[in-house]
Amino acid sequence: MAAAAPAERQETASSPPGRRSAGFLAKMAAPSGRSGRGLWGAVVAAAALLWLGARAAEGPSAAEFDVRPGGEVHSFSRSLGDYTCTFTYSAQGGTNEQWQMIIGVSEDDLLFSCSVWRPQGKSYLFFTQFKAEVKGAKIEHAMAYSQAAVGGQSDIPLKQEEFEITETTVSHREGKFRFELSKLMIVAKTPRDEL
Repeated sequence: MAAAAPAERQETASSPPGRRSAGFLAKMAAPSGRSGRGLWGAVVAAAALLWLGARAAEGPSAAEFDVRPGGEVHSFSRSLGDYTCTFTYSAQGGTNEQWQMIIGVSEDDLLFSCSVWRPQGKSYLFFTQFKAEVKGAKIEHAMAYSQAAVGGQSDIPLKQEEFEITETTVSHREGKFRFELSKLMIVAKTPRDEL
């Protein structure tokens, strides 16, 4: 299936209060214990440092948005300083689901993080495609999940063959993706890290 062009309307939201507690972050980033991937530790460590060390002036920014079924391609985008994260998707079945995007920049301005997830845990929508793209930074670590850790349930990562990671995107892999998505996490290096 060829990726359709995103709908003309791009959603944005104003920034609610940004700081999140360490408990919230630990719960959001809790590994499942099933992944067995060494990269996971690096992702969690980088994300935790990023969130806990975020600048007060440009602390983490969270925004809720609806993931809408119907087969159309939709995008949701958030920016913080020089960095932007855009989540583009197409889904079928059910009704709208409330999702959240959280973005942040580390205190030293070396890392940009973007998490897109369904706070209720498991999505019941059938995703035909997805892509998360960062602008202004290059992806260092990323992971996609079919279920997010909520209420005693564990994160369940997608199989590595189901998605692909480039310098700036995490997206479904055509013919391999099994249509389940509940969470994406990205940690990217900023250009300041290359100076």
